[in-house]
Amino acid sequence: MAETERKIECALCGYSASGKFVGDICPQCNMTYWKCSKCRFLVTAGNPPEVCPSCGEKTDFLNVTCYTPECGGPGQVDGRLL
Repeated sequence: MAETERKIECALCGYSASGKFVGDICPQCNMTYWKCSKCRFLVTAGNPPEVCPSCGEKTDFLNVTCYTPECGGPGQVDGRLL
């Protein structure tokens, strides 16, 4: 039986590819989901902001984008990291 090729699709721009995106970032739009470590606000951007747009604090942002079926599939926020 032939193995089915797995497609990964960006939820933001619709770009699809076989396997997974290099570095967990869509090569088409360069966007990912980031969570503020202080107020847990979610931001969609290529890179995390220096200051959170919600709480106004300069804080760390965690990449919470899901790229595997175990967390809901490509283009979803990984609920295990929220």
